[in-house]
Amino acid sequence: MASRASIGGHPIHPMLIPFPIALFVFSFVADLIFLWRGNPIWKDYIAFYTMLGGIIGGAAAAIPGLIDWATLTDRATVRVANWHARVNVVTLLIFIANFYLRTSSGSTWIPNMPMLPVVLSAVGVIGLGVAGWLGGQLVFAHGVAVTAETKAVTSQTERRQHNRAA
Repeated sequence: MASRASIGGHPIHPMLIPFPIALFVFSFVADLIFLWRGNPIWKDYIAFYTMLGGIIGGAAAAIPGLIDWATLTDRATVRVANWHARVNVVTLLIFIANFYLRTSSGSTWIPNMPMLPVVLSAVGVIGLGVAGWLGGQLVFAHGVAVTAETKAVTSQTERRQHNRAA
């Protein structure tokens, strides 16, 4: 099923998702470097602003993802897509809460829990992994955002590989 949200036949959602994923993961890495080295620039600036970029990028990637989701018809595909969307929404909300807790007004909520933002980052990165796996299922198992021509080439290649193995 080809993507409705595409540019020149290339689906937009897969083009956008690497950016928020990388920014969220690097934000978590910056938190870990802060814990290891103790330099607050890692927590107060690098983790903070990369997380903000991840939130903006995640919201931007959600738009073409929603357009693609709205065009799904196969029940099994819709079930996986619903879980993919749920996990992504929860993960994005975790990072939004995490970002807020790092602001001056948000930090007053957790004065005795300085590790909570790091824990939220870890949980968020795990959520990214689960959502990514579900997104992979949509593409590789259900053919979402894969054109008919690509499926035909893939099935020809699989037939050749199967014939060689036999």
